[in-house]
Amino acid sequence: MDKQEVFNQIADLVADQFDIDRSKITGSLNFKQDLDADSIDFVEFVLDLEDTFNAEISDEDAEKLNTIDEAVDYVMSHQNN
Repeated sequence: MDKQEVFNQIADLVADQFDIDRSKITGSLNFKQDLDADSIDFVEFVLDLEDTFNAEISDEDAEKLNTIDEAVDYVMSHQNN
């Protein structure tokens, strides 16, 4: 899966979960600042990420995911090839 495909899947998750127009989602979108995501919203998003990409994301790693680009980079670097 290439970076654009990962971005698109994550953007779709964000659009669904945070009820935001898909066209407004950019790589620099910040979960907490731009989406006003609280800790429960963010945990649900991380769980959706894990399900979508069949990966485990530690709590420590999840805390480092602040933007869409960071989530994309994390998924790209932890893909099972």
